[in-house]
Amino acid sequence: MEFRDFHPSNAPASRARRPAAQAPSGEAHGLWRTLPLEGAFEVVYEDARGVWTTRILDARELKLGPGRTLLGGTDRAHGLYRGLRADRIRRLTEPASGTRIETGILDWLLARAEAQRRARAGRQRPRAA
Repeated sequence: MEFRDFHPSNAPASRARRPAAQAPSGEAHGLWRTLPLEGAFEVVYEDARGVWTTRILDARELKLGPGRTLLGGTDRAHGLYRGLRADRIRRLTEPASGTRIETGILDWLLARAEAQRRARAGRQRPRAA
């Protein structure tokens, strides 16, 4: 017996498939925007299997892309970079201030990144002599 006996190339399902549309090289990467973000957060996260986990993340950035936003940072438990989908974050706590967010998490993260950007811009302005 051969492989094609089990998976014939003339089966209706294989004929109906179209190749996935590929973006020209570099174009898909250009659709993503990265906002620097600093802070340590305790995140309750629902993974792709529906399992909820609690992670402590040293945030580095928010990545805004087509259809999703990622909170990127270093997972303290494993010492590895993680990109957590913002729509799967169920609760976000900032231990330093005691802030706890359960709704509007993405809006809060975007506002925080913008406030940090303005603070950095204010510190970098040259002083008039």
